[in-house]
Amino acid sequence: MPNRLIRAVALYAGLLLAGTVHAQQIVLKVHHFVPPGANPQVKLLQPWCEKIARESNHRLGCRIFPAMQLGGTPSQLFDQARDGVADLVWTIPTYAAGRFSKAEVFELPFMVHDSRSGSQALWAYVQKNALDEFRGVRPILMHVHDGSVFHFARKEVKTLADLRGLKIRAATRINARMLAALGATPVQMPLPQVAEALSKGVIDGAMVPWEGVPAIKLHEIARYHLEAPPDAPRFSNSIFVLAMNPARYDQLPPALKQVIDANSGIAVSAWAGQNAFESAVEPNRKLALDRGNVVNVLGREELAKWIQTAGKVDELWMKEVDGKGANGRRLIDEARALIRQYER
Repeated sequence: MPNRLIRAVALYAGLLLAGTVHAQQIVLKVHHFVPPGANPQVKLLQPWCEKIARESNHRLGCRIFPAMQLGGTPSQLFDQARDGVADLVWTIPTYAAGRFSKAEVFELPFMVHDSRSGSQALWAYVQKNALDEFRGVRPILMHVHDGSVFHFARKEVKTLADLRGLKIRAATRINARMLAALGATPVQMPLPQVAEALSKGVIDGAMVPWEGVPAIKLHEIARYHLEAPPDAPRFSNSIFVLAMNPARYDQLPPALKQVIDANSGIAVSAWAGQNAFESAVEPNRKLALDRGNVVNVLGREELAKWIQTAGKVDELWMKEVDGKGANGRRLIDEARALIRQYER
């Protein structure tokens, strides 16, 4: 057989083999609510998908659908994972208000100090106390963000008195309760709506972590920012989950289930909190400073007033979960103990 023909046959066989390998790859549909260039996709979802592809010898792959491209609203993402609309979703489950009462303890005011330890504590807490709230999905990882910061378009806020009466964006219902307790008027909305609402004066300010600032160009709209002191717990937080459709997981061959399992759990949750959120604080804060924006830090005496005033949110949460048959005091104490444990 001529060499040219041998090479052609070999090339054709190689193409057939590549096509077979490609055809055998299982592609997981991943759905989320933030823009494609946002930190959670770039620093969390894409690296996670690349890792499972490598470790499965590319028998697993992902197709990521950002910004609700598969339809629905952010509050419906959890159910999309449960119902199989997507194979995996990344979302804030508490966008569906009232369904995750025990898990949302991590959204209480002044609870979480940093996203790495907070994410580990969240995973451990849910595994013990709140898996029933995640029935219908397979949690892959859970995390919190780097802590909400106040961003204001036109008014500089340094005290509780300055905050009173202002319309402030809240991410979740616990966040909204905190703002109401502090004397502001909460306006609950998902992150993608914040920039337009702030620029048009629909709201006076927004609670958003530094991580989320560049995705909506918030540093270009807000002129004033307010942080808690560096060694204090953050004003508030949100809980996140990367959740998988259980039927899709069950369909995987054992070797591929092992790849998913190896990229699930408390260590991966810690990585998500650190890699996608904590690492973004300083560079994104610098974006605001480089524009000449004012970044204020709450003073110690003022911080004590805020913590005391927001304490009624804890009381309301405990009463609510008590009414659902849980022990609110025990749960809040356990969450705080886990946070301290993983801060070491």
